Amino acid sequence: MRFNIMKIGVFYLFFYAFLASFFAVMLTIFYQTLDLNNSPTYTPGDGSSLLSHPALGFRPLQRADNIESTLIWYKNGDEADVEHWVTSLNDFMAPYENATNSVDCSDGKPAKEGKFCSFRTSLLGGTCNKANKWGYMSGSPCVLLKLNKMLGWKPDVYKSLEELPDDMPSDLKAYITGEKAKNGGRMPKLIWVSCTGENPADEEYLGEIKYHPWRGFPTYFFPYRNSLDYRSPVVALEFMGLAPNILINIECKVWAKNIEHDRSNRVGLVHFEILKD
Repeated sequence: MRFNIMKIGVFYLFFYAFLASFFAVMLTIFYQTLDLNNSPTYTPGDGSSLLSHPALGFRPLQRADNIESTLIWYKNGDEADVEHWVTSLNDFMAPYENATNSVDCSDGKPAKEGKFCSFRTSLLGGTCNKANKWGYMSGSPCVLLKLNKMLGWKPDVYKSLEELPDDMPSDLKAYITGEKAKNGGRMPKLIWVSCTGENPADEEYLGEIKYHPWRGFPTYFFPYRNSLDYRSPVVALEFMGLAPNILINIECKVWAKNIEHDRSNRVGLVHFEILKD
């Protein structure tokens, strides 16, 4: 009896030792297929995949207990009430102030391998900054837009006015036309941004929007290569004339030839609401 128990014990000892060894070997082989420093083995799909189109995000975010809400509701000039929104923006922008591994870039001068283009918070305008509490005390609140990080994705921007889509807002088309003229007849290399009220009533109460530092995202920030401390470029929206005590629905879109807009999956656009008391 004792001998049988010993045989069973030895069997299970070798059996589990074999399983552990087999698992360790398979795990080692699996890790050899991964690039842990640069990019994963599997990346977003082809042009038919929603994962091949970047999503657009915004800041500030709601409180943790109401994170699914997209409403920015604040009392203008009330320091205690705006504290959450100001803190959310400060926390989001804090890493930009201490970014390492970044270099200054421009059209025709992209970042070298292992580096990324720097984005300076000083570019965001006079009101959209920490010192001015992002405009929430002065009646011109700021909202920040950012594209999500997609490894290897490169924007295919519009190279002529004739390529601009029919459904692009007329004011953005006019703006691009003016920027082309300022640029010596060359189309600026940007992923363009438009923000509008979702409905006619929203448009009526929205007022003027100023875009800082550009009305879009420069192409030299892309592609994202998983560089250490990479910081996404940001577009600051400064709302100059929001009507008080009215909830305003806002939709922002990004524009490039390889960006689709899909409201149901929130691809290529973002929706939020603002209510200023």
